Order: sequence, then structure tokens, then C-alpha cells
Amino acid sequence: MSRRIDKSWIVFDSIENDEHDRCVDLFRRPDGSFGFEEFRRDVEDRGGWTPVAYHSGVAYATQEAAWSVAIARVAWLAQQRKDAV
Repeated sequence: MSRRIDKSWIVFDSIENDEHDRCVDLFRRPDGSFGFEEFRRDVEDRGGWTPVAYHSGVAYATQEAAWSVAIARVAWLAQQRKDAV
């Protein structure tokens, strides 16, 4: 688990790009709110995931709202989701 995802949060989806060097985790907090964070993985980081933004600080009332904002804010994610459909 990454440094910006609290251990009490439950990650319910993790989407990687085709190059496997970017990832978005969507999660639910114990208070029932939802959120997401974007990560990168570089060779010099020994394969660990490093947060690239501060998206996880925002809470959304629904899973759908978190997805919608994630797709709008993370450029590669929208294309990834289209390719998966």
C-alpha cells in the first residue's frame, strides 16, 4: 500500500496504465466517504508506488462521484477506461 493511502481506507479498485508505471487507486474511508489517488512507479524507486498528486485529500459522497472526478483529473485514466469497455 502506498504512503498516501491510510491503512483504514479500503481500496476497491486499482487501475494501471498499459505501461504499468501509473496507477489510480479508488478507496472508501471508514466514515463512508470515497476518494482516489494517482501513483507512479519508476525504476529508481525499486518498483514502489509514489503518489503524484494530492487527490486523496478530497472526500466524495459516492463511489460514482470519485470515479467521475478521477477520470476528469487523470488524463490517461479516461483512455484506459475506454479501452477496457
